[in-house]
Amino acid sequence: MRDTRRSRLALAIALAAALILIAVSYQNRSSSLISAARSAAGSVFGGAERAVASVTRPVGRFFGAGVAGTGSSGQSAAMQRQLIMMRTELSAARLTKAEYRQLGRLLQVSGRGGYRVLAASAIAFGQGYQQTVTLDAGRADGVRPQQTVLDGDGLVGQVVSVSARTCTVQLATDASSVTGVRLAPAGQIGWVTGVGRRGRGSDALLKLQVLDTAALKIGGQLVTAASVKDRPFVPGVPVGTIVSVRNRAGAMTGQALVRPFAQFSGLDVVGIVVSPPRHDPRYSVLPPAPPKPPPPVRTSSGHGRPGAGRSGSGSRRPSPAVSGPAQPGQTAAGPPRARRR
Repeated sequence: MRDTRRSRLALAIALAAALILIAVSYQNRSSSLISAARSAAGSVFGGAERAVASVTRPVGRFFGAGVAGTGSSGQSAAMQRQLIMMRTELSAARLTKAEYRQLGRLLQVSGRGGYRVLAASAIAFGQGYQQTVTLDAGRADGVRPQQTVLDGDGLVGQVVSVSARTCTVQLATDASSVTGVRLAPAGQIGWVTGVGRRGRGSDALLKLQVLDTAALKIGGQLVTAASVKDRPFVPGVPVGTIVSVRNRAGAMTGQALVRPFAQFSGLDVVGIVVSPPRHDPRYSVLPPAPPKPPPPVRTSSGHGRPGAGRSGSGSRRPSPAVSGPAQPGQTAAGPPRARRR
């Protein structure tokens, strides 16, 4: 539409008519003329209103702001309740199979460990150097700072800030995150730290340090050690598997790299531990350790006989010695030769 003087005049007349209709509507709600005019205006501008509402609805949901309607309070409350029910049904219908699997694994982990968890979904990820995630659960749901967060595979992090409806979680892969751990099955104590931006997504790793360097073995598994009053970490949550050992001669502590169990590249459904277990689950929540590969079978060439096929003086067999004096026509070694006539 071209911005001409005629179009601007038409727009001004339409706005003035709308203001007049609103003013008269507040003064006399029972006027049939006003009702007919409102109905006609609704049929004309309804499509534009729905298009604008479809664009502004997500923004309005985010900031929690709304504009009260001109209808009665009872009707408005009923419509709001119906809208909430429809949104709840839509959210339940949008649950994918992957989310159902994540929720099922989360319930299994919490059941084995005795954790009481509050399920939540990741709605935003932090930017910059800090690695954080925002969840759609807050103070109204019983979330408090310094609570453990896990998913269906293992430790995710800890709650660092809480609002009324959301909370922020510091991921275990953050460079400033420090988590006390125990090595299974002997129980050596150590701690893991994140590696910051270098450990994002599927390449996320944790740096492990322990006092007992002999306890570090590739394939070893870790769980969280209990914090004081179980804040911020409850005991027994799976942390990860040792993938590399970096012991240095003369070092006071042993170091290793750990691949976490949690899927940081695809966080969606997580659990906030709102009540710690009554008893330490120790290592009962850990997944089964992968089977050790069989030792390599050593094979030798030369039809399976040791030393066969080797070059050099050691490859020749000594001729069997002949006992007794040599017979006529027979050398000291070898079969007898025929006599010449």
